[in-house]
Amino acid sequence: MATYKTEARELDAEILDAIDAWTTEGRSLDDAAFNALALRIFAHQLRYNERYAQYCAQLGVALEAMPASWEGIPGVPAAAFKEAALSTFDPARAALAFETSGTTGRTPGRHYMETTALYDAVLLGGFDRFMLPDGARLRYFNLVPDPLERPQSSLGYMMARVSAHRGTGDTGWYQRGDSLDVDSLIRDLRGAIAVSQPVCIATTAFGLLYTLDVMERAGVALDLPRGSRIMETGGFKGRTRVITRDDLYARSSALLGISPDTIVAEYGMTELTSQYYDVNATTRAKSGPPWLRARVVGPDRRTLANGKTGSLLHVDLANRASCIAVQTDDLGIREGDGFVLLGREREAEPRGCSLDAEELRERTART
Repeated sequence: MATYKTEARELDAEILDAIDAWTTEGRSLDDAAFNALALRIFAHQLRYNERYAQYCAQLGVALEAMPASWEGIPGVPAAAFKEAALSTFDPARAALAFETSGTTGRTPGRHYMETTALYDAVLLGGFDRFMLPDGARLRYFNLVPDPLERPQSSLGYMMARVSAHRGTGDTGWYQRGDSLDVDSLIRDLRGAIAVSQPVCIATTAFGLLYTLDVMERAGVALDLPRGSRIMETGGFKGRTRVITRDDLYARSSALLGISPDTIVAEYGMTELTSQYYDVNATTRAKSGPPWLRARVVGPDRRTLANGKTGSLLHVDLANRASCIAVQTDDLGIREGDGFVLLGREREAEPRGCSLDAEELRERTART
């Protein structure tokens, strides 16, 4: 009988093989392969993730009553990561432990990862495909938490890895504790412009909005070098301001001198290992790598027909050591092989990177 270590190692190797096949050869998981691997990972989690197994049992799903398809795997609510350590291993042995931003005064959720291998592989593979299809070597300007200050930020960890492996070696971090140092950002952007070095600005939506506000008040407009781009992550509705994506991107284009189609929205969450990105600059439909799939579901968690609005339920094979399926409060509609993100359910609390930046914007405005 296989031990936990043997089983986990074998599953991780299969997932890493699938990632490598896609990133190096463009080979994707077909439906049958995805289904078979998803069900094996789910069975592994029912054996070793006690809290997730208890939750699934309440829904009538167990090792003795397995679903026939990956679409039948119950998605644990994202909020459950705040309530329990949802892992197949002892969290004290975690190689990475990322925290959700949560709301002020609330307990953050935590996603424990047994090794760094899966997260490192998926973040670079997805970023290469969706942000760097031209293989550009860029200078990275990160308006996100510096992992040296906030190691529990999955976004900060991601951009540190991207900057180290895909950057020029001259990376800038502009979030200083609870403040955003826009003056230093503008100075460094001007330095890149002077030597025609293309850049990538990685920012939350409200971090970008605050930067544009400062630039506009100061009468600053830049013309970033050809090949520059923005990776924007996070929602558009905050507690104090509302801005549409079109308006934000139009202002970014005007003040930073780049085309709106070079702004790519990344959609990720602490509870997932993998990320989605824009694949259509007009509709802003999102897609992910082949080991990550989304369902648009109704209140009964059944998959809705194309064109129907529902909640997003994600199945991420790279979540091997936690919960393979995560149910969110985010609303979406199916488009092709991806989805269009519509926002959050009306009663859902703000969370994640957008909330981080909204709090940052308010604090910075007071300094």
